[in-house]
Amino acid sequence: MTTTRLTRYDRSMLRLMNDRRGQAWYATAARRRLAVAAHITLTVAIGGLMTHFFLAEGEPLWPVAAMAVLLLPWMVATGVINGATRGLLELREHVLDERQSAERSRVLARAHRMTTLLLAAAAIALLITGGVDGDAPKAYAAPLLLAVLVVHWVMPLWVAGLRAQDEPADDEALDAGALGR
Repeated sequence: MTTTRLTRYDRSMLRLMNDRRGQAWYATAARRRLAVAAHITLTVAIGGLMTHFFLAEGEPLWPVAAMAVLLLPWMVATGVINGATRGLLELREHVLDERQSAERSRVLARAHRMTTLLLAAAAIALLITGGVDGDAPKAYAAPLLLAVLVVHWVMPLWVAGLRAQDEPADDEALDAGALGR
């Protein structure tokens, strides 16, 4: 950490992001991948429901209720990923050490490249659909661009969750294991 004075907010976020009580949820790479996959699935489901709600005319409010129900597990999955990365993307830059700052830069660069490819694919899909139908797909342009915007927003979280490393083994646990042999 730099010599910048930490605010009360910085200290509370640092304490929250380094709270190890939920470590069982993300202790292994497989669990972290599962959390990211669940987060992606829930994001797609919520986005699909939102798109359905806005494109369907005269539709009852069931998609809104379903989105509200899905938001709780989505928030839990977000917390699991943030815990696994120790708040890499949630903490302010001056709170991070040099290693974390470098990792944040790598995560953001990789997420930017992936989002650029996704934007290119979305633009190509809209152009192809417009060419096949003979008209620009106006009804689908806004939901597709909104979906890409959401992915752009959460892609760094997904990349950070997939890149997170296992915690180093506790020295006391290793010593106790060596003594038990």
